[in-house]
Amino acid sequence: MDATVVEQAVRASHTALGKRQKSDGHWVFELEADATIPSEYVLLRHFLDCIDVELEQKIGVYLRRTQGEHGGWSLYTDGRFDLSSSVKAYFALKMIGDDPEAPHMRKARAAILHHGGAERSNVFTRTQLALYGEVPWDAVPVMPVELMLLPRKAFFSVWNMSYWSRAVIAPLLILAAYRPLALNPRGVRVQELFRRPPATIRDWIRGPYRSVWGRVFTGLDRLIRPLVPFIPHSVHEKAIRVTIDFIEKRLSGGGLGAIYPAMANVIMMYRTLGVPDDDPRVVQAWEAVQGLLVVKDDEAYCQPCVSPVWDTGLSGLAMLEASTGARGVMPAETATALKKAAAWLRERQILDVRGDWAINAPTLRPGGWAFQYENDYYPDVDDTAVVGMLLHRIDPEENRTAIERAREWIIGMQSSNGGWGAFDIDNNMEVLNHIPFSDHGALLDPPTVDVSARCISFLSQLGHPEDREVIRKGLDYIRSEQEKSGSWFGRWGTNYIYGTWSVLCALNIAGISHDDPMVRRAVAWLESVQNDDGGWGEDCASYEGAPQGLYKESLPTQTAWATLGLMAVGRHDSEAVRRGMAYLMQAQDDQGEWHEAPYNAVGFPKVFYLRYHGYKQFFPLMALSRYRNLADSNSGQVEFGF
Repeated sequence: MDATVVEQAVRASHTALGKRQKSDGHWVFELEADATIPSEYVLLRHFLDCIDVELEQKIGVYLRRTQGEHGGWSLYTDGRFDLSSSVKAYFALKMIGDDPEAPHMRKARAAILHHGGAERSNVFTRTQLALYGEVPWDAVPVMPVELMLLPRKAFFSVWNMSYWSRAVIAPLLILAAYRPLALNPRGVRVQELFRRPPATIRDWIRGPYRSVWGRVFTGLDRLIRPLVPFIPHSVHEKAIRVTIDFIEKRLSGGGLGAIYPAMANVIMMYRTLGVPDDDPRVVQAWEAVQGLLVVKDDEAYCQPCVSPVWDTGLSGLAMLEASTGARGVMPAETATALKKAAAWLRERQILDVRGDWAINAPTLRPGGWAFQYENDYYPDVDDTAVVGMLLHRIDPEENRTAIERAREWIIGMQSSNGGWGAFDIDNNMEVLNHIPFSDHGALLDPPTVDVSARCISFLSQLGHPEDREVIRKGLDYIRSEQEKSGSWFGRWGTNYIYGTWSVLCALNIAGISHDDPMVRRAVAWLESVQNDDGGWGEDCASYEGAPQGLYKESLPTQTAWATLGLMAVGRHDSEAVRRGMAYLMQAQDDQGEWHEAPYNAVGFPKVFYLRYHGYKQFFPLMALSRYRNLADSNSGQVEFGF
């Protein structure tokens, strides 16, 4: 392959990504979910009676554009009809002012009714409907606020749930206790979305049942429901106070948990409790939600959260790879820019807050990074490992203290099976995913291969001999999780290509032989799913049983992952990698950037998917730069964890 052409592609991409760096040193790209979040944002405004007509019209443009040919809304590009997101989108559009008899609304309504009607939507959608009086509160599982009083050892304790579940549930329990009714100034109703009048429905809680436990817990729901009103008033009031204390301790400029559902629930909670809108807590909570908006000339949407730390870590690694080696692009200028990024990241390391993770590690010192600008109670090991690897490569001496605190925290966050969850230790009480409230099946944060691989990469890159046993346990976990196909499942990125790339990077830096059978099987699988045009692509439907590693077209992001994985285990001279590089260069535009519409990540498999707008920019740059650098090296060996 012509080295000059590769170099031109690297330089163009380096320039394009460099222009996106903020003046204070960080990068941040849009993070898009499905129609659910912008729809809920519209409903929130109507709950509060603070309608913004111009903004909502722009959100309406977004919702209409993302409506599928099937009449409803999907969870990702080209996905199947999703009942719950379609109910919310229809409700939001009607709120905005769309005529129910307009063709797109009639089409949506017909699709919703065809798929069982709004009564068969998920728990969170039925909760939204209950807040508007469209369904009775019996439509949602019983979740008494007294749950917040349960200690860690109690089966149904919120401490056995994931961070995102705790953050969303806490204010939701207050809402369920008070059962407020939205102001709904336009009096919008959506009874036409139900097959039967909601008042006549008795089987609201009916699965999905993923095991016999689902039926057991549904029976328990029926047993507990009539008993809740008899909980002593003193206990109930104590639970309210404990829940509010839990929430307010975790409030910050980033909002509760720095994720939209929790943030919106807090705003509705304060309104329900009669807290004035000009109260500093309410003002801060509202400003956090407003910070999630992406408003363009013709349309707008609301992000589920923001990703500056993740984007900065990954962009920094891509820029670093491009600027190093014999043909490094603008090394001095890039080093200056990356020192600025490093300073920005160091300022955001969480060193003095023992977050929720500490309930399972009370003696462990903090030392991680959160995904968002501000979310001190909920750092995650994935961001921490990526930032740690970047800081180590930029300047291990200047960043020594930050790196060592991150190392200490990641080691302390290892679960008993050798893997790492994203936010908690041993958060794997799987039976909780069978309670009626967890119809989404995403109540937990168990160890996953992709996160574990990142932690192994970080620790191996640092190379402390005393960490060998920690790494060995992690490698044993990864080995045990390899799929029959040779791939690995990607919990936080789509999907098997993401997981396999993550693992191959870790295996290489951890010293596993490139001829290890586990590696050879993974390489064979990656090569088997390469497309005729030299690229790779994978459908989010692979989370729902579709074939692994396949999509109707190649995508820059997944092509970068696949080639980075192959290069990590010594295949940089292979025909597969050369073809992958040719695809990336052919797909690059005149400004040095790439374009792709499909979603490339996942919040919760089968429930909530994500499109990181930055992935298609920094991962291809990283891959092309790595390819160039390996061609110039004597060893052909990737010497870093990522």
